[in-house]
Amino acid sequence: MADATSISFGKFLASVQSAVKSAAANHPKFKVEVPNAITVSYLIRGYPIPDGILANVTMGETQAYANEVAGKIAGAMPQVGLTGDAAASGAVLSIGRHIIVGIPPATQASIQIEK
Repeated sequence: MADATSISFGKFLASVQSAVKSAAANHPKFKVEVPNAITVSYLIRGYPIPDGILANVTMGETQAYANEVAGKIAGAMPQVGLTGDAAASGAVLSIGRHIIVGIPPATQASIQIEK
């Protein structure tokens, strides 16, 4: 089984905030507030995009923005587990009209259950 990786939440949040600021320069339609919290689940680690922005962007623009954020996070914090294709591919989660952009979760360590 792989060893657990320790990640400083403060450093991770700072890298996300920096990535969001930087990506906004290349994606001017995404004028989102710098996140102060991160949603962590088995599907995505990310932050919501406000409805006002979503009304004016395409899914392609949203994916391109998420890709840039993910790439910058991967460069700043390699220990979050974004390698290979994942480092260049941001995650977009859409449920109804609620959209979260961010990064896919790190590969989970395998777990063996024994009786």
